[in-house]
Amino acid sequence: MSQYQRLFLIAGPTMRHTPALQRAVALAEATGAALHITVFIEDSNILGLIHASARFREACQQENEKWLKDEADLIRGRGINLSTEVLFTRDALQEILQHVTTTQADLVIKDVQHESALKRVFITPLDWHLLRECPVPVHLVSEVSCPLPRVIVAAVDPSHPETQITGINDLIVQAANELATQCQAEMHLLYAYDLSQTHISDAGAGAVTMPGFNSDVRKSLHKSFITLADHYGVPTERQHFVAGPPGKALADFAAHHRADVIVMGNAHRKGLEKWVGSTTEHVLYRVPCNILAVTGQADQ
Repeated sequence: MSQYQRLFLIAGPTMRHTPALQRAVALAEATGAALHITVFIEDSNILGLIHASARFREACQQENEKWLKDEADLIRGRGINLSTEVLFTRDALQEILQHVTTTQADLVIKDVQHESALKRVFITPLDWHLLRECPVPVHLVSEVSCPLPRVIVAAVDPSHPETQITGINDLIVQAANELATQCQAEMHLLYAYDLSQTHISDAGAGAVTMPGFNSDVRKSLHKSFITLADHYGVPTERQHFVAGPPGKALADFAAHHRADVIVMGNAHRKGLEKWVGSTTEHVLYRVPCNILAVTGQADQ
């Protein structure tokens, strides 16, 4: 049985043949999964108007329904089980989360919504909200060099297992491996470690780095990484243990290896931690490829 049974594509009123649409159709065709497409039109943002007139709303809906019907005929012609709808909403996030439940989707697919750094200071992007609150994996697509991915990277972090999200590395590798199997793609395992963050903290003296400490930490981290790779049978040539800040290391690796998808972990958080953000969120606009985020529950 395929990993994916029901795919849910989130679209906007200006969407046409976007990368996310291409990826969703290709995955549905390859896996035999049903595909549901919803065009979400945010009522408060139509051409910058606070409230759109009834006539304008109707024209906008008809235009999108016509395009979606024509596109659906082409997609169904490829043997794909497809359902579609156009929906006006004032709360896109809640509508999306409700649709995930009602459609029983096991993968959400969406184009990356690029936002400036300044805007992100004042408004949390919808993509970040989805990463934080969506109960199923989210595939955020920024570009598609070919419909199906050819190089998939599982980005793991085997350090400090006692403080990690329970089972998140396993979820990442399993998701990457299953996607690679269905798409006949290569699956690579990557750990970007940042030794600048590995130090002994002393209440009186601040951060203290002891001679040989970084070397010992690196050996320990490498051993944990190899153990994880061996457990999943990842060939040596597809194991990548690299140094550097995660964001830059992931971006450099993706560019050098022409990766199509990086599979990363994301946690459902509560309280203040919910607004701190995660590595997945912060690399979203930096890596030259697409993201597949799998969720886990943060340890309390």
